[in-house]
Amino acid sequence: MTEPGIGMGLRGRSGILTLVDACLKQTPAAERPLTMLLGPPGSGASEAHSALMEHFGPQYPFAFVNFGGSQSLLPRYALGLLARQLERKLPRYGRSRFPLLSLGLLASDQELRMRSLAEGRRAVQRQLDEFQQDNEARHGDYLAAFFEVGMGAVGMPEGASTAALALFQDALRRGRRSMPGLLRGRLTTGAHWYGAHPMIRSGDPMEALVELNLWRHEGDGNAQERLDLVLFSAFLEDLRRNTARNFMPRSYLLLLDNSHTEYGRRFLDLLVRARHDETVVAGHASDPLTVVASSNRWLPRWGPATGDSWPWQLRGPDRASLTDWNTHRPTRDSEDTWWYPLRLRDLNLDEVRIRIELQLGGHGDLAPLTRLTPFVHRLTGGLPRAVHQVLETLRQSGPPPDSGPRQDRWLRGLPDRPLSIGETTGTLADTALGHLLRDFDETGRAALAECAAARDFSVGTRLLSPGDALFGEVRSRWLLSGPTAVVPVLHPWLRRLLLWRLARRPDAWDTAHELLAEYYRDEGRPVQEMYHELALGRTDAVTAHLTRRFTTVPALQWIAEFHAVTAAPNRLPADGGPLDLLAGLGPRTTGRSGGRVMDVEAVIHTLVTTRWVWSDPLADPAMRLNDMIADGFTQLSQLRRNDIVALFNEAERHRHWRDPQTAGGEG
Repeated sequence: MTEPGIGMGLRGRSGILTLVDACLKQTPAAERPLTMLLGPPGSGASEAHSALMEHFGPQYPFAFVNFGGSQSLLPRYALGLLARQLERKLPRYGRSRFPLLSLGLLASDQELRMRSLAEGRRAVQRQLDEFQQDNEARHGDYLAAFFEVGMGAVGMPEGASTAALALFQDALRRGRRSMPGLLRGRLTTGAHWYGAHPMIRSGDPMEALVELNLWRHEGDGNAQERLDLVLFSAFLEDLRRNTARNFMPRSYLLLLDNSHTEYGRRFLDLLVRARHDETVVAGHASDPLTVVASSNRWLPRWGPATGDSWPWQLRGPDRASLTDWNTHRPTRDSEDTWWYPLRLRDLNLDEVRIRIELQLGGHGDLAPLTRLTPFVHRLTGGLPRAVHQVLETLRQSGPPPDSGPRQDRWLRGLPDRPLSIGETTGTLADTALGHLLRDFDETGRAALAECAAARDFSVGTRLLSPGDALFGEVRSRWLLSGPTAVVPVLHPWLRRLLLWRLARRPDAWDTAHELLAEYYRDEGRPVQEMYHELALGRTDAVTAHLTRRFTTVPALQWIAEFHAVTAAPNRLPADGGPLDLLAGLGPRTTGRSGGRVMDVEAVIHTLVTTRWVWSDPLADPAMRLNDMIADGFTQLSQLRRNDIVALFNEAERHRHWRDPQTAGGEG
């Protein structure tokens, strides 16, 4: 399977590249943000990590950890893994060292054998020397031992290119075989640093190391947290000391993927607190660490997922910069001042086109499929992983290459086409839903599909799901459309897949839309009521309503209501092209007396059914019904006595259709 990041890089995410470049070029003591890439699974954060690694890896020490693997990764082990990667020797610089962190990890790693604190002080150097020699005999150097514990978290980010893979393997390559003199030459210096640390009670250097050991092996939860904070403080101090030496890097890059997991959150909490304590509380110079982390969840430490109690407003990636961060960051008396939350956006039409050309254009037999760019963009909403999954399905299954009825019928059933990833094969819909809803069981996914029947997801969960837990869970996972959406709507790709699944349960489909239509009827909101009436296939009732509205409201308002209603989802047959589906809906079967009103009603009925099919990219992939819609609006402009300019303009818009750059909204 082709990796999704090859040739893709940070396309559509260029602001992140500019931001990281500016951070890395800062002086060592300059303050830098902890940049958070936020978005649903598949929004491109892992690709961003890979691209940053590839772009900056040859110039700067970097380290990567994935907290989303099956292996739990305690903060101390993550620090060891990261420090070991940052030791990589670059041609331009000397080798970075982490003696304070290594000493702290070594002193707290294995339980010291002692009967009293005084005895521990006398024996600590001898026992630490034994621990170090044992680790070096097995692993080559002390920090390398952490790979045995945490190697599962050092996989490449998804979508990594060949160049990024080569850089990453170089960063993991074992360095010097040993670190002679760590204890003999640096123990005293390092121990004095620990003895002077404000969180350690004992001022005696050796007793301070014993205190670390006691925290680890006999301490409660608070003691364990103090130990972690001291180790993070040692890590940051090592970085500051490295930059103070001649011919050394002036900045370091840390890439943390899937930081929403339990251990990822703990790592971020400790890092932010340690940086704040060192920089603001203790007044030391800031650390030279540029951090880019990703999260598929709203972090609990930020308060409720509404964002009401968090001082940050989510920023977009396109204009991300140090200036923007400094302008909008909260005051330095709060730890929140270090965050820089960037909400990853979906790809626009041109970015999807470039991805399709890169992924398919080089294959002669697949090159004609690059013309499907507008279809892929409409279908996926521009979610990067969704684009890749659709393209892989096209590549693996081989639809008819030429645009026409055969291709339309083939694309109609695209969600049920097979998609192979490695040795696993499933349908496109099941594979995509499995990734987007990885922590939802089948019962939860079925409930979510029913709630997806409502365009306003808050109304759907209120009517069709007990309690408000489901809405909060979906919102905290960034599965709703972007922050600018007025109405909380599921991401268009997720909603389309859920409705495709719901359509296989006709009774559940009908029940959901009946309840929603009744709710909006009672609320006196006829446009939303007709939306669900149309989803139930009641084209005559919808036509009658829109016919009555045609002569009572301005044409521009009528067009807006018409578009809102005809954006309704459908469960039309899954094996026909647009003309087949339209023919299956049949002509209007009821109406009032003949004459001019009857003509208007007939035209509106045809317009309703045509645009209903057109609104679904799976039903009309190539938008072949545009001309029919244009003809309908032209006829209406001729049948209306006044206020016809808006109708004529709408006809021209469909006749000379231009695909929008963004896929927001329905239809």
